[in-house]
Amino acid sequence: MSVVIRLSRAGTKKRPFYHIVVADSRFPRDGRFIERLGFFNPLLKKDNAERLKLDLEKVKAWMVKGAQPTDRVMRFLDAAGVAKREKHNNPERAIPRKERKATAEAKTKDKEAADAAAKAAKAAKAEEAKAAKAEEAKAAKAAAEAAAS
Repeated sequence: MSVVIRLSRAGTKKRPFYHIVVADSRFPRDGRFIERLGFFNPLLKKDNAERLKLDLEKVKAWMVKGAQPTDRVMRFLDAAGVAKREKHNNPERAIPRKERKATAEAKTKDKEAADAAAKAAKAAKAEEAKAAKAEEAKAAKAAAEAAAS
């Protein structure tokens, strides 16, 4: 059983409120859970004390048991000093989408051109090898005729 610490959505339409729960990863997001560890209210200001409440002792206990926090919960735990979060590195994130598409297309064109050049070079090498074998065969035939006479 894979246990995760994740957010479970509550609240009404366009008024999100999240419970921080421990659940089996196979259960639905808003479905059955094992234990509730706290809550998160994204509508409140970031400096408001009621925005995030966590029972850190329970979180630590579940992490010792092997529960894996999701990325968002890991951010909360990193801010609380419970766990260290790895920084993600996505250098393409800052590039506008049109430019990413253009560079991706250019890369595929370059790759196709390189593949075509490699195939052509391979074919040329095969032709050279074929010609060299033919010359060797002619030289061997001429040597055999010279030796026979």
